[in-house]
Amino acid sequence: MADIKKVATRESYGNALKECGAKYDILVLDADLSKSTKTDVFKKAYPERFINCGIAEANMMCTAAGLASCGRTVFASSFAMFAAGRAFEQIRNSICYPNLPVKIVASHAGITVGEDGATHQCLEDLAIMRSLPNMVVINPADDTETKKAVEAAINYNGPVYIRVGRAAVPVVFDESYNFEIGKGVTVKDGNDITLIGTGIMVNEAMVAAEKLAEKGISARVINIATLKPIDKDIIIKAAKETKGIVTCEEHNINGGLGSAVAEVLCENAPAKMARIGTKDVFGASGKPAELMDAYEISADHIVKAAEELLK
Repeated sequence: MADIKKVATRESYGNALKECGAKYDILVLDADLSKSTKTDVFKKAYPERFINCGIAEANMMCTAAGLASCGRTVFASSFAMFAAGRAFEQIRNSICYPNLPVKIVASHAGITVGEDGATHQCLEDLAIMRSLPNMVVINPADDTETKKAVEAAINYNGPVYIRVGRAAVPVVFDESYNFEIGKGVTVKDGNDITLIGTGIMVNEAMVAAEKLAEKGISARVINIATLKPIDKDIIIKAAKETKGIVTCEEHNINGGLGSAVAEVLCENAPAKMARIGTKDVFGASGKPAELMDAYEISADHIVKAAEELLK
């Protein structure tokens, strides 16, 4: 897998903004982190449509809401910890309650933030955003899906939260890939076990599927990029056609993908299930790959969970 192209999804976001800026009259706001969130790519191309709101995320969200209420499509970016955490009240009351077209793109989520440590490794953002009425929650897997998700968000009339990461991750999909809000995608067919991944964990699930195949286990891999609204049909189909489901996320297992899938299964198609993710703990400082192994969310841990489930 070493020769596969790798791109950080925050880089993909910046490039997508620049490309979309030529097609759509979008505004971009940032909380003094444009070099890290990569909104500076848009800023350099369209300075008249970029606003640095300073280190004031709550104010940025209210500014975005005000602009959106005047008919503009607005992107607002910061680190996930600050966007989903510090500005929650403003997102809830000023963006989601009036159902305004503000697109919140939060970077540096998950433990692959690495050396920045526990305070900046937001492992709760998907759960927080998934709880808000009117909010669409997207966690793209790679460069291709991130770019397509950004354009889909522009064309969606309402609030959207998109999670992007700091670390470079393998490009899973080519340009022919079709992204649609609310639709999951079967990346690989299989009939023994189903691995459902979101974000960077889609690639980990694919690596795990290869390792399971070497052991004679046929694993289906599903990409759930949209956690809300979630694709119930693809999950129910997998539950009925395979012997169990393993969810894979770089997020707390409480409230994220694992919880979302469990809700679908409980109400529609009860099935054996295991959840790969951080287990109600905070992160730590370290190299991304080391942290993924330490927090038991790497491909090897997915393999282990699948094997135990099949027993």
